Amino acid sequence: MHDTADDADDGAEDAGRSAAGRRGAGELEAAVLEVLQEAGSALSPGEVRDRVGAPLAYTTVVTILSRLHAKGVLDRHKAGRAYRYAPVSDPPGLAARRMARVLDGEADREAVLARFVSALSDRDEQLLRRMLDGHPGGAEPPA
Repeated sequence: MHDTADDADDGAEDAGRSAAGRRGAGELEAAVLEVLQEAGSALSPGEVRDRVGAPLAYTTVVTILSRLHAKGVLDRHKAGRAYRYAPVSDPPGLAARRMARVLDGEADREAVLARFVSALSDRDEQLLRRMLDGHPGGAEPPA
């Protein structure tokens, strides 16, 4: 799970870095975001670095956190000389934000939504219909 605006660029960057034995930016962002999701509270860059489980420079972690904050994925607040970071949402909320950003970037929203819905599986289409009919979480309506 990662929330990047430049997925295509990350893929090219990942390919170049993996050849050198290093993880790409998208993979590192996903690892950092996972650490923050699991933490349940805001973490400092040093705490994130300690929990990622890979040898990363402090400055690398700060860069990743700053990028995720700039993308609107993380909140941050000042704590002493550093910031503490926390996700703005849970994983489903972050996925919904990515979907909304893609939709916002398209001129013909109706066409994009129509194509999206037409590509859904029957099960997902029924779930979406139940949700749109006002049944929270797509629960079956009472009999």
